[in-house]
Amino acid sequence: MKLLHSITELREARARIAPGTSVGFVPTMGYLHEGHLSLVAASKAACELTFVSIYVNPSQFGPNEDLASYPRDLERDLELLSTYGVDYVFFPSTEEIYPEGYKTWVEVSGISQRLCGASRPGHFRGVATIVLKLVNLVQPHSMFMGSKDFQQVLVLKTMLRDLNLQVNLVSCPIIREADGLAMSSRNSYLDSQQHQRALCLSSAIKAVQAAFRAGQRSVPALLEIAGETIGDRGRIDYLELVDPERLEPVTTVDDMSRLIMAVYIDKVRLIDNAALGEQL
Repeated sequence: MKLLHSITELREARARIAPGTSVGFVPTMGYLHEGHLSLVAASKAACELTFVSIYVNPSQFGPNEDLASYPRDLERDLELLSTYGVDYVFFPSTEEIYPEGYKTWVEVSGISQRLCGASRPGHFRGVATIVLKLVNLVQPHSMFMGSKDFQQVLVLKTMLRDLNLQVNLVSCPIIREADGLAMSSRNSYLDSQQHQRALCLSSAIKAVQAAFRAGQRSVPALLEIAGETIGDRGRIDYLELVDPERLEPVTTVDDMSRLIMAVYIDKVRLIDNAALGEQL
């Protein structure tokens, strides 16, 4: 496993790869868990070489968000990636990514303004910008991302399509704890009592899926079931049933309609989603 600290090192490593070699890429902010590692495994299975980036991107955090406290453990991350046989790990400094005088940003209109985009203004501008920069450097054939950040996947697919980048974005399944909580680096903020309360997200999904299987097709009724399941265990940021391609609210539902939510457990904001026809 080769460690790359600078853009120059990354470009030199990429230039040494033989033409025609399939390259997979997993962008991360580190503090890796089984969800991240499932993406690495998917890349290893599909591609001849795998790059992983570790960079806590400041431009996707708002002024009152958790940039300073975001969990970090680079040594542990590198040990995990080494056991998975990753070929290259890129972990640059912010000065390397956003040098003095940096002025260029990427906006994906429409789809970026709803849901997490409404709650976190500027978030997806930061995400799109850093991913475009990384894709330009790594030049992967495929990029692997988790579907827990469902809106992020759609935003980045739109960006890749609109900017004519020949990168296949592979959306991989959500990896969950044994109790159903979707894996997230931010789960480390939760104490045991908060963790139990956080199960309201997956419980809400299961309750809505069960009602849908039983024949309930009313959007208001399904959302009411979700809200009642969450109850006072969390504070809902958003809770919607949406079309899986446009992320617009639906008035009629089918198997592919997606329940998508962000819920605060005290100060910790967690997200989750699933299609109604899935079996959680």
